Amino acid sequence: MFWMNTKRIVKYGFINFWRNGFVTLASILIMTVTLFIMGSLIFLGAILDSSLNQIKNKVDINVYFVTTAPEEDIISLKSSLEQLSEVSSVEYVSREQAIEEFKKRHENDQLILQALQELDDNPLGAHFNIRAKETSQYESIATFLENYQTSSGGVSIVDKVNFFQNKIAIEKLSNIILSIDKLSFGVIIVFMIISILIIFNTIRLAIYTSREEISVMKLVGAGNFYVRGPFVIEGIMYGVSSALIALALFYPVTIWMAPLTEDFFGGANIFNYYVNNFAQIFVVLILSGVFLGGVSSYLAVKKYLKI
Repeated sequence: MFWMNTKRIVKYGFINFWRNGFVTLASILIMTVTLFIMGSLIFLGAILDSSLNQIKNKVDINVYFVTTAPEEDIISLKSSLEQLSEVSSVEYVSREQAIEEFKKRHENDQLILQALQELDDNPLGAHFNIRAKETSQYESIATFLENYQTSSGGVSIVDKVNFFQNKIAIEKLSNIILSIDKLSFGVIIVFMIISILIIFNTIRLAIYTSREEISVMKLVGAGNFYVRGPFVIEGIMYGVSSALIALALFYPVTIWMAPLTEDFFGGANIFNYYVNNFAQIFVVLILSGVFLGGVSSYLAVKKYLKI
């Protein structure tokens, strides 16, 4: 009996969906706009996260040594750094490598090259390029380096650590992305409330047009589940239809936006993200649509049928 009633509820829900043409169209349009904005905010968040990760991957700690630093002390510091749990890798660039890289970078600047030739000694010291396992761990590595004073002469071999300039840039970008995430969440909540209110009223209109049919159902002893069910199914169909339309709209939009996002965000291709994460986006939008349609329909029926 339960399954028979469920089949009837689903059937009547489909009938109401197709019969209430104007109400259905209005509800789907509103929900499509809401879900499209929700999906757009998901794309925006993914692009910003990708940009932040690219910047983080380019960030490292550069440790510059004094020109008189003995190589054995530098190697000893390298071993100490590699034993730290926060350190991912340590690249050692000797004084000879440093001067060769400098000459290569300025191979077209004859004035600088000539000035180097006039010097009696290599003016550049050796340096490390250190990468941490997590961005948050750079500060502890920098603190370790600042406190490192050991050398054969009892004087610090470290000339400069350039971490703190990079730290400011990362923190600013992280704060911007956090603010955008909060704003996006607020926008999603606002549009969800608007959608629920609009669908609430459209379902109320559908209930009003079906008031005689509902009265007859109540008179013959139909239960609350049986009366409410078709309207909830109708609302869920609004949500599913809107989610599918929004997903279809994202295909041409992401293709069009892909070159723009690659140029502006440094390689983040929004179309590739759409294709690679289609399953997750599909599930999020479908579930959001079902939630919006089902909840708003349930509330409308509960309030206006007095059951």
